[in-house]
Amino acid sequence: MAPTSTSRTPFGRVITAMVTPFTADGSLDLDGAQRLATHLVDSGNDGLVVNGTTGESPTTTDAEKADLVRAVVEAVGDRAHVVAGVGTNDTRHSVHLAREAASAGAHGLLVVTPYYNKPPQEGLYQHFTTVADATELPVMIYDIPGRSGVPINTGTMMRLAEHPRIVANKDAKGDLGRASWAVATTGLAWYSGDDMLNLPLLSVGAVGFVSVVGHVVAPELRSLIDSFVSGDVVKATEIHQKLLPVFTGMHRTQGVLTVKAAMAAQGLPGGPVRLPLVGVTEEETEQLRRDLVAGGVQL
Repeated sequence: MAPTSTSRTPFGRVITAMVTPFTADGSLDLDGAQRLATHLVDSGNDGLVVNGTTGESPTTTDAEKADLVRAVVEAVGDRAHVVAGVGTNDTRHSVHLAREAASAGAHGLLVVTPYYNKPPQEGLYQHFTTVADATELPVMIYDIPGRSGVPINTGTMMRLAEHPRIVANKDAKGDLGRASWAVATTGLAWYSGDDMLNLPLLSVGAVGFVSVVGHVVAPELRSLIDSFVSGDVVKATEIHQKLLPVFTGMHRTQGVLTVKAAMAAQGLPGGPVRLPLVGVTEEETEQLRRDLVAGGVQL
C-alpha cells in the first residue's frame, strides 16, 4: 500500500524519475532496480517514477515495464509512491500500459503528452481522459513540449482537472507565467519537471519535484523544499544556488547518460544504455565529475 497522500501532494514532494538498470549484456536488472530504488528512498525520495523517459521507456518492452513496476513496488512500495510512466503517442497502447501498471501494483500513473503526431488540444483532452478512465489510479499528466512538440494549453489543463483521477501535472514547459496561471486556475498539484526551475516553480505554487538530479542530491532537494515550505526562503535559495553546478552538469547531455555515469561513479546499479542512446565519453565523464564535486556531491 502506498504511503498516505493528501490532495495537495498526491505523489509526495521529492520524486526521482528513476533510471532502469541493465546488466552488462543489456538485459533488465531487476535486482539492481530494487537496490537502486531502496537507495533513492533511503536518501530522501518519497516517490519514484519508473518507466519514464529517464527509465528508457522507448526501448523497454511492455513485459519489462510491468516487471519493473512489480519489483520496485516490492522493494519500496510501503515507503514511497511508485508512479508508472504509461504515456505513448498511441492512446490504445497507453491504456494497455496503464492497466498493466495497475495490475503490477503501481500507486499512480504518469502520462506524457503524445509525441510526434502533434494532436490538437481536443485530441490531448480525449487522450488523457481515456487513459485516466482505464484504471482507478490517480494520474499525473506530463507537459513537455520540447519533446512532444505540443504544449498543453491552460484551458485544456482546466478541463482535464475536472476529471476525478487527473490530480497533478509535471511541468517541463519552462514558462513561469503560464505555470502561474495554470496553478491558480486548475487546482492541480503542480510538480517541477525541470530541475533548474525547482525553486522558481515552488514560488508560483508547485508542491514538489519530479527530478533527474534526485539520483545524486535527494537530501539537498528535501532540505530545499522543507526550507521553502517552512518559510525559510533564504535557506532554500542558498541550497538552490549550491546545486546549480549539479543541475547544469546532469543536463549537459541526455539525462539518462549522465545519471548512469553518476551511478557508476558511486558504485550504484545502472549499467549501460540501450541504442539509440550511447554512453558518455571519457571527456564528458570527467566534466560531469567536476560539476558534481562543485555542487557538493561525494564521489
